[in-house]
Amino acid sequence: MSVKDFWRKWTHEVPLLISDALWDVLVVQFAAWLDRLTLRRIIALIPLVILIFAYAHSIPIPPELMLVGDVLAYIDIFSVILLLGLLNRAATILFLFSQAARHATELASSVLARMPRVDFRHRRQRGGGHRKPRLGRTGDDDGRAAAFGPAMAWG
Repeated sequence: MSVKDFWRKWTHEVPLLISDALWDVLVVQFAAWLDRLTLRRIIALIPLVILIFAYAHSIPIPPELMLVGDVLAYIDIFSVILLLGLLNRAATILFLFSQAARHATELASSVLARMPRVDFRHRRQRGGGHRKPRLGRTGDDDGRAAAFGPAMAWG
């Protein structure tokens, strides 16, 4: 190995390898990490930032800020408890509605069972079977006129 090759290696190739490694870590992998970053991960990082500021500064952080960090750290647990409570309440309301609907259908069927059944399928038959009788005529026609109202006897 000559001095020229040694010089070329340490002044040209090694800095290129270091710069390629830095480019890979600081640009490519950081961009991939930012693509995978979600709101949930950002919220999980907030308590770490607060903790870093608490130890980096000599000024004490107020307890309210630490409480905010704890709430953000445990927001998953709070949201699960809240969702379970809402689902339990929704399931109870759905159960009550189904019971009320079943009771209403049972009540309607019992009321309909007690009602007399009216058959509307055969309204009128053709022919004279259902004609109204004429007023003033009797079934046996003996030639007399029918008198309606009070009759007066002349005597």
